[in-house]
Amino acid sequence: MSLEILKQGAEGRLYMSEFKGEKCLVKERFVKRYRHADLDAQITRQRMKAETKAATRCRNAGILVPHILYTDLNERKIYMEYFENAATAKEYIQQVVCEYQSHNAEALLRKLSTQIGSIIGRLHVNNIIHGDLTTSNILINPKVDQNDDLYDVIFVDFGLSHYNQSAEDKGVDLYVLERALLSTHSEQPYLFEYILEAYRKECGKDETMVVAKFEEVRARGRKRTMIG
Repeated sequence: MSLEILKQGAEGRLYMSEFKGEKCLVKERFVKRYRHADLDAQITRQRMKAETKAATRCRNAGILVPHILYTDLNERKIYMEYFENAATAKEYIQQVVCEYQSHNAEALLRKLSTQIGSIIGRLHVNNIIHGDLTTSNILINPKVDQNDDLYDVIFVDFGLSHYNQSAEDKGVDLYVLERALLSTHSEQPYLFEYILEAYRKECGKDETMVVAKFEEVRARGRKRTMIG
């Protein structure tokens, strides 16, 4: 089976391939040479299993994620659905900012931010912690039948995900996203405001506790930044 490398990161490689005659993505996790071989194999298996379980939980909750086609634990590879016309939210935001005047861009990005916030709220209502929320791990997939919505929002890369009811973990999830937005989209500070607004509406009875924990985590982060 031919594999065409698309991307390489710190944790692994992403390939283009085929599965049963259809295009697919293959995510391969590296062997970490600095770890004991048995420990590395154990951690890799745990993370791969967590990723496939998270995908199942997301689908059961009505959250769009790539379908897992096949998992090969021995080869450290996950075969998953490929969205040929999708762009990352990072790319979409940058394109909108370049092509539209600031007030029009904000209107378009408010809609996207609201969708993202609602989806994260649903994740957390179902006790799914993503673990690596960034605009690079969200896909914008154009719809063929464009009724009111021009695109689907698809969350990807659940390699650091876990299942937990902890308000602290949910607060950390939000903080990771806020830091990623400040780093990547610093000139659009409204993005996280709209995301959090939608999140609070979707999060249900735990909203007050989770947001309070998020504020605590944010305060700790700022204190570490000041101290250096």
